Amino acid sequence: MTSMPASERLGAHVKRAEQALNATKNAVLKPAGVTVAQYAALLCLAESPGISAAALARACGVTPPTMNTVLKNLQERGLIARTPHAWHKNVLETRLTEEGKAVLSDADARAVRVERALAAEFTDEERESLVALLGRCTTLLDAVRPV
Repeated sequence: MTSMPASERLGAHVKRAEQALNATKNAVLKPAGVTVAQYAALLCLAESPGISAAALARACGVTPPTMNTVLKNLQERGLIARTPHAWHKNVLETRLTEEGKAVLSDADARAVRVERALAAEFTDEERESLVALLGRCTTLLDAVRPV
């Protein structure tokens, strides 16, 4: 027996919602030929061309080794190009190729449909409240995380 019923564990509810969102996005992104992790990387690269793999990993919420695998797969497919930084030779700058931009455009249209459907489930006030509540969760969890 545990000291807290599963139904009262907010983390379990957040995790189920996250899993449902990721499963849905993986399903809609499959025809575009990318995973959620690859889509997230392409989206970040579109917003921050030249970003390093380490910074991209932080932006996408994955570990550097995971991001290196994602980038390797994207590079093998010709969706990204990686070149040495002008001043820091050990840093590779990563940019979308034209094919990567096309794949991102297709994938983003698919992901946005999911995001819009999710948003449509809530009123404007509920969406604002949900975003604020999730922000409070993030702030609290960041504050109590052991270093």
